[in-house]
Amino acid sequence: MSLEALDELYKEVILDHYQNPRNSKPLQQVSVTTEGYNPVCGDQIKLQILVHDGAIEALAVLGKGCAISQAAASMMTEAVKGKTVEEAEALARTFRDFMTDDKVEPDSLGDLEVLEGVRKFPVRIKCATLSWNTLQEALKEHRQGLKEGRVVIKD
Repeated sequence: MSLEALDELYKEVILDHYQNPRNSKPLQQVSVTTEGYNPVCGDQIKLQILVHDGAIEALAVLGKGCAISQAAASMMTEAVKGKTVEEAEALARTFRDFMTDDKVEPDSLGDLEVLEGVRKFPVRIKCATLSWNTLQEALKEHRQGLKEGRVVIKD
């Protein structure tokens, strides 16, 4: 895909997920709830996850913030829903590596590849990774038997 076409797709996908966030209704049954906060720009999310038989059966992300943080959160919910906890953790690591290392290829990321444009703006990488950091913390808390937690992104 050409760089120009990828930029246009990036804009369309970000705008669509920002205006029509997926998995944004609170869950009735929750295994773990974790809040994520980026004090640099004020992005906030609350991630609810229902884990059943080792897989993410349902999740919801509620929050406010910039278009990138909210769109990336929406995309994250679609990417991990139905995956095992281990698969979701692996995808989170891959996505974070992709956002911070331009040598990492997006082959295994599917639709998340469109977020590649964020890498051009290093200050926005934290916006795109907030939901993924929160997911990793939530899954860690779930393994530890905790029901809720919080992650604050620092420099």
